[in-house]
Amino acid sequence: MLAESVIRTDFSFPGQKSVYHGKVRDVYNINDQYLVMVATDRISAFDVVLSRGIPYKGQVLNQIASQFLDATRDLVPNWKIATIDPMVTVGKKCEPFPVEMIIRGYLTGSSWRTYKSGARTLCGVPIPNGMREHERFPEPIITPTTKASEGHDEDISGAEIIRSGLVSAEDYEQMENITRKLFERGSQMASEKGLILVDTKYEFGKIGDQIYLIDEIHTPDSSRYFYADTYENHFAKGLPQRQLSKEFVREWLMENGFQGKEGQTQPEMTDQKVQEISQRYIELYEHITGKPFEYADPKNVLDRVRKNIEIFLKEQG
Repeated sequence: MLAESVIRTDFSFPGQKSVYHGKVRDVYNINDQYLVMVATDRISAFDVVLSRGIPYKGQVLNQIASQFLDATRDLVPNWKIATIDPMVTVGKKCEPFPVEMIIRGYLTGSSWRTYKSGARTLCGVPIPNGMREHERFPEPIITPTTKASEGHDEDISGAEIIRSGLVSAEDYEQMENITRKLFERGSQMASEKGLILVDTKYEFGKIGDQIYLIDEIHTPDSSRYFYADTYENHFAKGLPQRQLSKEFVREWLMENGFQGKEGQTQPEMTDQKVQEISQRYIELYEHITGKPFEYADPKNVLDRVRKNIEIFLKEQG
């Protein structure tokens, strides 16, 4: 029998100014001071939320992000104050930048699909001719996107971001530098676990003049990992890479004729498929963190989440 999954929360807390339901997270603004971020069990692909939730997925994402936020705090301040529930992190409210900083170490996923179609620049970055799928770039490249509140994020170059006034030149330069440092740290940590951090995204915000890292970091929803021990052999033979990421969900959708385009219908998510995806996320957690996954109590999850948030807010006075 499938464990309960949390698809949506609709809480009301003292001092609550607003709630934002994103693709995966529900974010509560408390007095413009705190953000309470609930990682639900929703799953999205191709910027579409799929029809069923995945048990324990929210816990996986929240706990991975929490660990990596702690492990990179020396590189850049981040929004996290405390992880108060397996599915909930509370942090400082920042003014977010309307872009996502995507950094890629390898030509794979959407960058490969773009390259295969004939493009030789990605977000203004030139890409050499003759590259193969999953090939490592000489240096990691940064390929930002706009941050859409609804629908699809759009590729954009750093120069366009500055020219359009989305981000100042000074802030954008800082964000690029921090992005490279975070990716280097994430790559080192992945290597210690026998993994390659292939690509990932970071989001930033500001409090006053200080830039903060916000949202999630180095999770399987925001990042792609390869297994290091089979990378070279598979690349030499042109075989698909063994991946730790959400890519397996995208591949299943594409095999069933769905890429989030108009007129396409999502394939049915059977109990068996939901269970399979849940187990893959738990496997991702254990590989990425090097720790066994500790299953949170699957009963009355919404009550537990609400109570833990209420306790935290009461303690803050």
